[in-house]
Amino acid sequence: MLKHNSLVFKVATEVAEFEQIHALNYQTFVNEIPQHQQDSSGKLVDKFHPENTYVICIIDNLVVAMIALRDKRPLSLDQKIKGLEFYLPSFKSILEYRLLAVKKEYRNTAIFTGIMKKAFELAMAGGYDIAVISGTTRQSRLYQHLGFKPFADPVGKRGALYQPMYIDIAAAIQLRDRSKIL
Repeated sequence: MLKHNSLVFKVATEVAEFEQIHALNYQTFVNEIPQHQQDSSGKLVDKFHPENTYVICIIDNLVVAMIALRDKRPLSLDQKIKGLEFYLPSFKSILEYRLLAVKKEYRNTAIFTGIMKKAFELAMAGGYDIAVISGTTRQSRLYQHLGFKPFADPVGKRGALYQPMYIDIAAAIQLRDRSKIL
């Protein structure tokens, strides 16, 4: 069982944190979800890395979870879904959540909720209207529980299918105020 006070949720800023992020990316999106090819490096640097803001969870200087936030167009979903705006409610500013990863031994704990809560705080502080995510189809119900709504057909490839989803930030604020989930 995790002690809540041992969890630190923050924006990654340190070189050691970024190195651990790249290793967690590899573990998750190469070894576990076959989205990228294996190599001997054991690290996967995201193609948008310089533009990403990473929300991480740290326990004893170890990055155990992460999610990347990015608002520069084209988003990765723009590259997968032509006419992305057609599927979404109208918005002025959009934020994409990407690369959600939690080390296996820390899944089904408060870490997922903590990461998402911190990501929503940044979305609200940034004044975004809407956030999109490509959530693994294995966890669609969990994302919907947080208020994400599916749109479009799943994207990706066999073994690595993702459901495009969005959340209206105003609705997320209402959900947070009603349920304390976020």
